[in-house]
Amino acid sequence: MTDLSEFFGANSPLKQLLPGFQPRAGQAWMAEAVAETIANLDKLVVEAGTGTGKTFAYLLPALQSGRKTIISTGTKALQDQLYHRDLPLIGRAIGRPVATALLKGRANYLCLERLDHIADVGETLLNDLNAVHEWRYRTDSGDKAELTEVAEDSRIWPFVTSTVDNCLGQKCPEYSKCHVVKARRAAQEADLVVVNHHLLLADLAMKEEGFVEFLPGAEAIILDEAHQIPDLAVQFFGVSLGTREIERLIDEVRVATVPFRQSELQRRIDAVQTAVRVLRAEAPREEGRQQLAEVIDHLREPLDTLRLALAGLNTALAEIADSSVELDKLHEQLTSMMERLVLLATDDAWDGLRWLEINPRSLRINLTPLDVSSTLNGLIDNAHQAWIFTSATLAVGEDFSHFAKRMGLVDVAGLTFPSPYAVDRNGLIYLPPGLPQPSEFGHTESVLEAVIPLLRKTAGGMFCLFTSHRALNTAKKWCRTHKKSLGGRQLLVQGSAPRDDLLRRFREAGDAVLLGTGSFWEGVDVRGQALTIVAIDKLPFASPADPLMMARLEFIRREGGNGFIEHQLPQAVLAMKQGAGRLLRDQNDYGVIVLCDPRLTSKSYGRTFLKSFEPMPTTTSFDDVAAFLADHESKGAVA
Repeated sequence: MTDLSEFFGANSPLKQLLPGFQPRAGQAWMAEAVAETIANLDKLVVEAGTGTGKTFAYLLPALQSGRKTIISTGTKALQDQLYHRDLPLIGRAIGRPVATALLKGRANYLCLERLDHIADVGETLLNDLNAVHEWRYRTDSGDKAELTEVAEDSRIWPFVTSTVDNCLGQKCPEYSKCHVVKARRAAQEADLVVVNHHLLLADLAMKEEGFVEFLPGAEAIILDEAHQIPDLAVQFFGVSLGTREIERLIDEVRVATVPFRQSELQRRIDAVQTAVRVLRAEAPREEGRQQLAEVIDHLREPLDTLRLALAGLNTALAEIADSSVELDKLHEQLTSMMERLVLLATDDAWDGLRWLEINPRSLRINLTPLDVSSTLNGLIDNAHQAWIFTSATLAVGEDFSHFAKRMGLVDVAGLTFPSPYAVDRNGLIYLPPGLPQPSEFGHTESVLEAVIPLLRKTAGGMFCLFTSHRALNTAKKWCRTHKKSLGGRQLLVQGSAPRDDLLRRFREAGDAVLLGTGSFWEGVDVRGQALTIVAIDKLPFASPADPLMMARLEFIRREGGNGFIEHQLPQAVLAMKQGAGRLLRDQNDYGVIVLCDPRLTSKSYGRTFLKSFEPMPTTTSFDDVAAFLADHESKGAVA
């Protein structure tokens, strides 16, 4: 049994395996807390600042515990990193192999049956299809992440992977070779299984509905990036139906029913397709989220038409469903769609909020529960499992009550380990004076006029993070008409290329300017001088008109609470910490966080935001910022 304080101490075996490894007291303390929690089958919430080394701080005690453990990460990319890089490294450090498994959702695994029966996919997807055909004979896992020649979002993947709805199960001719089945068997036999939040929540949601869980039973569950769980859970415990989903099913029905050559059946398929097009045409033009109640009168007729068209097709399909396993599955899917559509379009007593999500080529109707804390509590609060929740952003100050309340956690222990980096010396908060209120015309332009001159004071690069796509587009136009202000630096804009490609180009340039919103606020790691300034345009309050926010605020109001204090403010503080956390990613990093919202000093709640950055100092002086950058760039950061 490895002594945790020794393992993370001055003579740690990690020194030989991790260049630059240094002992961090917080890492050893966190590891001991995790070990105790697992041993006692208890619950623990841990906020671990950047550089704490939280991954190893939970991996080692989990491996030593002797208990079957599930570790869930926020994204598939982090899942792969943990499984392929971190776990083997710590296995070498402790000197013994570990029985582990990687488990993803079935849509990540090649389906041999669907690949063998794929129809004509068109010229544009032919190269991707050929690559998949060649890869099938090289892969053992069938995990599509292996096939880097085919983009993760290629339209070929839905044709060659399965879903719960279209999987043939044990009736499949390729069942003995099925990659999903093999991955699940490996997970059953492993001591430690790495999953992601979507898979974990899908499993928890199925347990809630009375299905047999497909994740192996575990004695310890560790959730990394746990701040994402409450909002994800709302989605998983709700109901939704989208036009793309219907269209994909209709395409499959059309192909599967070709041998029957029934004109009446084809007419009913066409009727569903037409009904979907009419619904999309009648939906509001403005993209984004809208309450269904506000437009339901206008959509009532097209929704009824779609429901009747689906019912007509379902009746026709029922007559031939026993002809094949595939047709039987399609009939089941169609029945499920009809049931969901009735639930979504009928204003009954279900305690949730109905809303539309409108995209350029699709429409999705959602029914979101007002609160999932009691549901989560029922799943988590048992004496047979240890639960550990960790992230860099879970507490407001040292208060975990916001997260705990949303998760349904009662009397849970909370620990905070601040970043071991010298943030008081290597970081600076700059509040540019004289900026207009965020609601005023010209705010984005004023932000850039205050921020871009800082480029003259650093050889490094800059992130400009925005709270809306509208502000991002305004900033893009401003930068392109003020090219000279950028001093010849490369301008990278979210949406112009995949995120990973933009980040690669940003790192390689070393002094670029990147304009981003949502997806660049978290999960982005740029170390060194390539990023020395992170500017944030506004306090990241979610729009009170957003249906998800409205649902949460309505629940708090019914409970007699204050929605702003209990939800909007802590959510915004945590989001701000995520965005600002892009800056100092290494002990030698330095830089400036520029916060361009005057409410930080004019409103009483501004102190709550600024307090979350302590002990990083704050200034309103441009000269202070210039001196800070000059000092660090002349001698390097003092760690």
